[in-house]
Order: sequence, then C-alpha cells, then structure tokens
Amino acid sequence: MARCLKSFDNDHHAEKNNFLQGVVTVPARRALENKKIDSLEKLSYFSENEIMQLHGFGKNTMKKLKNYMQEQRVSFKKN
Repeated sequence: MARCLKSFDNDHHAEKNNFLQGVVTVPARRALENKKIDSLEKLSYFSENEIMQLHGFGKNTMKKLKNYMQEQRVSFKKN
C-alpha cells in the first residue's frame, strides 16, 4: 500500500528545481524561487544589485551566476 502513496508533486517539484542547479548554491536558488525567478529570462528583469540583496547571494555566488549568464548571452538589467 505504501507504493500507492507516491506523490506526483514530488516528481514535478524535482523538475522545477533544476534552474541553476550546479551553478549557484541551494540557498541562492531558493531565494530566486521565492521571488518566482525560474528562468534566465525572468532573471534578466532584475539588476545585479537587486539580486545581491537576496539571501544566499555573495560575491562568489554572484561571480558564478554572472559567468553562467555570460555563457548563455544573458545579462542583468541596467540600473
């Protein structure tokens, strides 16, 4: 009977959380998720300063994120 209780939401949740996995830390990804930022397109609507204010973002995390964004040819909005 325990096998029947598997939640389909768990599978959907795992797919949703792949955004920036391996690029930034889990706390930083959660902070983005809390702001409903789940794509590079949505991330590009924010300035670097706005993202730096979120929990989990420091110089090292921001450097990794900016490098990844540059590889993907995406940038933060200008102040």
